[in-house]
Amino acid sequence: MKKIETRKIQDRSVNIPGSKSISHRMIILASLANGKSKLTNVLKSEDILLTISCLKNMGAKIEEIDKDNNKDKIIYQIQGFNGLPHKYNKKIYLGNSGTSMRLLAGIAALGNSEFILTGDKRMCQRPMTPLIDALKMAGVNAASDIGTGTPPVKINGKNKTGGKVEIDCSLSSQYLSSLLMIGCYMEQGLEIALKGTPVSTPYIDLTIAIMKMFNVEVKKKSATEYIVLPNQKFISGDFTIEPDLSNAGYFWAAGAICKQKIKVLNVSKNSLQGDLQLAYILEKMGCSLAIENDGISICGNDLNGIEVDMSDSPDAVPALAVTAAYATGATLITNVGHLREKECDRIDAVANELKKMQIHVETGNDWIKIHGGSPVGAHIKTYNDHRIAMAFAIAGLVTSNIVIENENCVAKSFPSFWDVFESL
Repeated sequence: MKKIETRKIQDRSVNIPGSKSISHRMIILASLANGKSKLTNVLKSEDILLTISCLKNMGAKIEEIDKDNNKDKIIYQIQGFNGLPHKYNKKIYLGNSGTSMRLLAGIAALGNSEFILTGDKRMCQRPMTPLIDALKMAGVNAASDIGTGTPPVKINGKNKTGGKVEIDCSLSSQYLSSLLMIGCYMEQGLEIALKGTPVSTPYIDLTIAIMKMFNVEVKKKSATEYIVLPNQKFISGDFTIEPDLSNAGYFWAAGAICKQKIKVLNVSKNSLQGDLQLAYILEKMGCSLAIENDGISICGNDLNGIEVDMSDSPDAVPALAVTAAYATGATLITNVGHLREKECDRIDAVANELKKMQIHVETGNDWIKIHGGSPVGAHIKTYNDHRIAMAFAIAGLVTSNIVIENENCVAKSFPSFWDVFESL
């Protein structure tokens, strides 16, 4: 347990490690490429290390370099396996990393032998049916090992015909990202039709942009139609990963509720990360937003409740919900049903812990409404979810007797969180 000490913080600038979403994608594409890539400012977290371990098992040579000369930025050198994962006879464990499971299931489909991907208890409850069904349409032998549509999944890509596939991305955009990244290695490429509008569309755009950096093009015919032509190859290169805006959001939220200016360094208004939206949402709630040459800052003022659609930025919801507890009036967060399939059911988790703080909260299948008030201290259950821990830690800056249980769960995405937090 970690008791958060209230404090009077001053204006601060903070450095945030590299983006988890970008780190996953760049490490995977560098592993698919033929040649050596150098990735700078990689996030070194539990989820990323699980992805790295899996790709090593598939034949990529991944090495952390320049440890002594670059203490502040993690650099990896990656020799790829040129689109053909090597045979691996053991089960591959991916913990509760949904990103690893979904993206690497696609990579496993490129192999000529069977891969079994599994995870912890929660991971083995998380849905994989849409991706499994789409891989089958592409000629890949894919199945849930226990027939529940969840991991463990068995994938054997001996028949990689590709062609037209259809997929439902209402629960996760990562299903589509997984298909996009392997399309160029399919005999006929992939022509992907979505069953309705996907969630988290900025993450799809992020995948496409990073693929282009590695020299593979995606044709986006519409919001629900994508084409990846065959006979393209990912080309290795040297890239720097920008800071993680999901993690930046906790510090912008801290500025909002503490009524101080907190700048996240090295963040650009041109970032493709969807969680940049949180800065503009906090501005709408009453904060001052400053976009400067060296970063983006939020300075808190009196906060007002708002109504906001967070379908494209689900990871920012816990930080926004905690901030809303300190606002005047109600904040309605809509179109977030996919939060129920995350590391925990984040709608219920956020609601339960805010209620402990004597905040009135209402929930529905895909929405949560927070009535601002006067939060009191509480022991916060994290549900082993990094985002719950970090979001409620921010409350402890202004509300006494906030205790975070299982505080080390932040290692999943932000191992240095508590160090940065204590610098405020």
